[in-house]
Amino acid sequence: MLKGYWVPVLHSHLPFVKHPNYEYFLEEHWLFEAISECYIPLLKNLKRLYDEGIDFRLTISVTPPLAEMLDDRHLMEKYERYLDRQIELGNKECQRTQDDEVYKGIANFYNDKFVEIKEFFTDFLQRNVLNGYRFFNDLGKIEVITCGATHGFLPLLSVNEKAVEVQIEVAVASHKKHFKKPPKGIWLPECAYYDRLDKILKENGIEFFFVDSHSLVYGEPTALNGVYAPVYTEYAVAAFARDPHSAKQVWSSKEGYPGDVNYRDFYRDIGYDLEYDYIKDYIDPDGTRVFTGYKYHKITGETDYKEVYDPYVASEITKSHAADFHYKREQQFEHLGKYMDRTPMVVSPYDAELFGHWWFEGPDFLYNLFKEISDKHIFKAVTPVEYLTMYPQNQVINPSASSWGDEGYYDVWLNEGNSWIYRHLHNMADDIINLANTYHNGADFNTTRLLNQMTKELLLAQSSDWAFLVTTKTAVEYSEQRTKEHIANFQTLKNMINGDIDFNLLEELEYKNSIFSFIDYRVFAS
Repeated sequence: MLKGYWVPVLHSHLPFVKHPNYEYFLEEHWLFEAISECYIPLLKNLKRLYDEGIDFRLTISVTPPLAEMLDDRHLMEKYERYLDRQIELGNKECQRTQDDEVYKGIANFYNDKFVEIKEFFTDFLQRNVLNGYRFFNDLGKIEVITCGATHGFLPLLSVNEKAVEVQIEVAVASHKKHFKKPPKGIWLPECAYYDRLDKILKENGIEFFFVDSHSLVYGEPTALNGVYAPVYTEYAVAAFARDPHSAKQVWSSKEGYPGDVNYRDFYRDIGYDLEYDYIKDYIDPDGTRVFTGYKYHKITGETDYKEVYDPYVASEITKSHAADFHYKREQQFEHLGKYMDRTPMVVSPYDAELFGHWWFEGPDFLYNLFKEISDKHIFKAVTPVEYLTMYPQNQVINPSASSWGDEGYYDVWLNEGNSWIYRHLHNMADDIINLANTYHNGADFNTTRLLNQMTKELLLAQSSDWAFLVTTKTAVEYSEQRTKEHIANFQTLKNMINGDIDFNLLEELEYKNSIFSFIDYRVFAS
C-alpha cells in the first residue's frame, strides 16, 4: 500500500526579451543559458526515463512569455548560432588543455555536452523546445500548466480587476496556441494570491493553482490537513500548498543538496578566468566579461580556493541525494499517515531554472529520484489532476493573501524602490479599457494595429520580473529601462490614434515586441 503521493512542480519562466537589432544582447542569453542548462537537460533525462521504461510524473509551468520566445524563429536561429559558438569554444578549449592533465578531462566533458545539446535540439526537438514538453504532455507523463500572460503580479494589478482578467484570459489563449488544448492548472505569478482571484480562475476554466504554505495555514477556516491535502476555494478551484520541508532540502544553498562541496561552482567561469585576448570572441562584444558556461571548478568550500570539478563524482552524489530525499519523504509520509484520514500528499514546487543553471546536477538528481520512486514503490509521483481524481472531496476554505517571496507577502514587488511603476500600469490599463470600449465594434486597419500593440506594451510592462529585479538589485538598469520603454511606447502609440502614424516605429515595435500575435485589444472591453 502506498504511503503517500508526491506532487513535484517546476516553474519555468523568463521575461520576454527580444532585441532583433543586435546580434549579441546580454539579456537574450538568459534564455539561451536556460535552454542549454535547464530545459534541454531536463527533457533529455525525461526521454532517458521514458526509453528505460521508468514511470514519472511532473507538473511543469511553461509561462506564456517563455513559450512565445521558445516558438520565436528569430530567437531560435540566434540560439542555434549561440550553440555553434559554444561548440567552437569547446574545441578551442580541448586544444588548449590537451597536454594539461588537470583540465583536459573537464574541457572535453563540456565540449561533448554542448555537442549533445545541439543534437538533441536539432533532432528530437526539431529546433523547438516546446516539442519536448508537448511530447511528454501528450503521453500524460507531465502536466503542462500556464501562468499569468506576462507574469504580472496579480494582487497589485487588481486595483483594476480587468487587468487581472486579461492576464488570465490571454494566458489561457497562449496555452491553447502552443499546446492545442486549454490548461487545467496555473502557476500564479510569484504564487501570489488575493481574495476572490479564484472567481477569475474559474471563469477561465482553471481547475487548480499553487500557493505557499501560509496561505492555507492562515486561511479561513484553517486547512485541517495543513499543506498535505488540497483545498477548494469558494468557486471550487483547488489550491495546492508548498511543503516547506521538501522545499528546504533542495532550495537551501547551505542546508540543501546544491551546496555539496563536490557539486559544480556556478561563479567560477573561464569567461572571467582566462586572458581577455583568448576569450574575447566568446564574451560581450563590448568587452564585458560574462559567463560562458565553461565552469571547471567545484564548490570546494566557502573560500576563494576551488578544486577542479569531477562530473563523475558529482553524478554519483546525485544518487545518494536522491536516495536521501526519497528516505525523508518516506519518513514524512509515515508520520503524516498517523494523523490523516487519507493518504497524505506532499507538494514540492521549485523554479525550474534551479535545476541545471544554479544547481548544475539538478536534472540528474531528478532522474535518479524517479528511479528510486520506481524501484521502491513506497510513494508515487502524481499530478494535481490525478490526486483530485482520487480525492474529489476536499475542505472548502478561503486562502489567505500570500506569495512565495521573501516574508511571504507582497513587499518584494511593492517598496520604495519600485512603487513608481504601478501608477503607470493602472493609468495604462484605464486608458486601454476606455479605448477598447470606444472601438468595441472594431476600428480601421491601422488603428487596430496601434491598439493591439498598445495592449502588448501594457502586458509587457506588467511583468513582475522588472519590479523583482529592482528589489534584488539584479539587472536594475535594464529592468527600469524595460519598464520605462514599454510605458513610453504605449503613450507614443496612443498619441498616434486619430493623428499622424509613425509607421516605421509601429513596424519596429510589432517586430521587436512581437509577443501574442493573436492579441485583440477588445479583450480589454468591458
